[in-house]
Amino acid sequence: MHPTRTAFGRWRARFPASLGAKLVAILTAIGLLGAVAVTLLLALVITPSFDRLEQQAVEGHIERTRAALTEYTSKVEASVRDYGDWNESYNYMEAPNKAFEEDSFATSAMVNLGVNGMAYVTPQGRVVIARWLDIDTGKDVPAMRARMIGAIAGIDFNKALAKDNSASFYVRLGDRIAAFGIAQVRRTDGTGEPRGHVVMARLITSAQLSTLLQLDAGLERPHAVPEPTVARGEQSLRVAVPVRGEDGVPVASATYAVPRDLSALGQSMLTLAVIGTTALLLVVMAVLSLMIVRLVLRPLNRVERHMGLVRKSGNLALLTEDAPRKDEIGSLVTSFNAMLSQLKDLREQVEAQSFKLGQSESAVAVMHNVRNALNPISTVLSQGLAQPPMADKALLDRAMGELALDEVPAVRRQKLVAFLAAAFEGEVRGRGERQAQMEIGRDALHNVLEIIGKQQEQAHERPPLDTCDVTDLIARNATIARYSGASSIAFDFPSKPHWVLANRVLLSQVIGNLFSNAAEAIAATGREGGTISVKIEAHDGKVEVAIRDDGEGFDPEHAPQLFQRGFSTREHKSGGLGLHWCANSMLAMGGGLALKSDGKGHGARALLTLQHSEVMRDELAA
Repeated sequence: MHPTRTAFGRWRARFPASLGAKLVAILTAIGLLGAVAVTLLLALVITPSFDRLEQQAVEGHIERTRAALTEYTSKVEASVRDYGDWNESYNYMEAPNKAFEEDSFATSAMVNLGVNGMAYVTPQGRVVIARWLDIDTGKDVPAMRARMIGAIAGIDFNKALAKDNSASFYVRLGDRIAAFGIAQVRRTDGTGEPRGHVVMARLITSAQLSTLLQLDAGLERPHAVPEPTVARGEQSLRVAVPVRGEDGVPVASATYAVPRDLSALGQSMLTLAVIGTTALLLVVMAVLSLMIVRLVLRPLNRVERHMGLVRKSGNLALLTEDAPRKDEIGSLVTSFNAMLSQLKDLREQVEAQSFKLGQSESAVAVMHNVRNALNPISTVLSQGLAQPPMADKALLDRAMGELALDEVPAVRRQKLVAFLAAAFEGEVRGRGERQAQMEIGRDALHNVLEIIGKQQEQAHERPPLDTCDVTDLIARNATIARYSGASSIAFDFPSKPHWVLANRVLLSQVIGNLFSNAAEAIAATGREGGTISVKIEAHDGKVEVAIRDDGEGFDPEHAPQLFQRGFSTREHKSGGLGLHWCANSMLAMGGGLALKSDGKGHGARALLTLQHSEVMRDELAA
């Protein structure tokens, strides 16, 4: 006998012979297989999704850390560049004098610049003058001055300034870290043979880093590897980002812990989903078992007992029921009764019923970068906090004290009054500027709240479209974009309303993204400012919006790749999700997005195509 058939026979022998037992066994096996299958499916869907979200969050923290460190050194470099390209510095390096040193190295000057250390160095590397100041106390710190001079001696100025007249990097001063800015000493117009270098330094502490990152961060010993590292624990992720020095070698490590909220949420969701699905399957199996017993097995047992009674007694009595049924069991009883009464002309057709049982659940979570929308708020707050006082309080107090004296000459008194009036006027003007910046920040925050409110609506459906003024959205985002970077951006756009059919929140996000990209392209040229112009034309039922910038542009060969997920024209920038998302959003609104450029250095053009609002067109015509 074949061994496989023998094993199958033994299995059939052990399988229950009762129909009820078989159905219970089959339902139990289906329930177990279903629970295992659902568990595996949920594990394959939920866990990788939350792991990806966690990885994206970590990458976002790393990029934000790099940006904060770069911005910190850039501010020092901007200050040192002003001192480098200055006729006074150029003349001083030719003939050092006490008056320049007392003026430029004064405590108030260094406090206004926001630097701890300053020094002038000859082309041969000799330090002409150096000072280190504790900004909080206004006192000199000789020990830190000596460390700064030692660090200056180790700087290769020719290598650091090979590509530009200024540079910035981080330097370790003993157990402390400072952002160094160096620049060549030239005339104000940038001419003349450099007569040396000017150096500025600004300490960065763990508290300052924590404020920049809005995290509990710290600065530790030099980073072991040149790339960021992530140590994964059960409750948190330990992120370490290298703080790079002059030659790119890390001098310290910016470290902080990020709680693994997404991973924990994913595990919780997986556990709850498995428990809920298993419980649901158990309940369904129990209900099916009870219903099968009540609706199928018990009536069949009654028919079987009645057939046994007929067989034993020969009495063709009809099988009676208290409440006649109209399902398959009722048809069976009717047929059985018809057979017993020998009524061949009674036939019943068994109604077929089909039941569809299906379960389908899908969870869609779509979260994308409001980093551009939040960036203007941070910039407005930073600029407001960084604004120095319009006049030194000590000078104001001294002026007030002199005015109180009767023997002050009239000419001196007039000058003091003019000085106080100018100081008060500057304070009022500064307060007005801060008020205007806070209003812009409020508008940007309102824009963020609208984005978050609309983020989870109708993830798989076309967004609701209504009539909106694209000119108003451009003006609103232009105002916010002026504060999205260090460069000064001039905007030019029409004032006439242009009505389009679109989703107002999505269209505002797309325009804000394009303005942010244009501002980054302008900053990449190294210029201090640039221009973004917008032109709007309507024809053939469409409205075309052309956004042109004078930034760095891109190679036309890269145009087909710009909308691919993760692609970026700049090597230092990762991501590329903004244009990918913008293109998909425009398609969802029945429009389109195209990017064009004449090549590197020739700027770029973003072309938005939108539907013209027929409702507004009819109202305007009427």
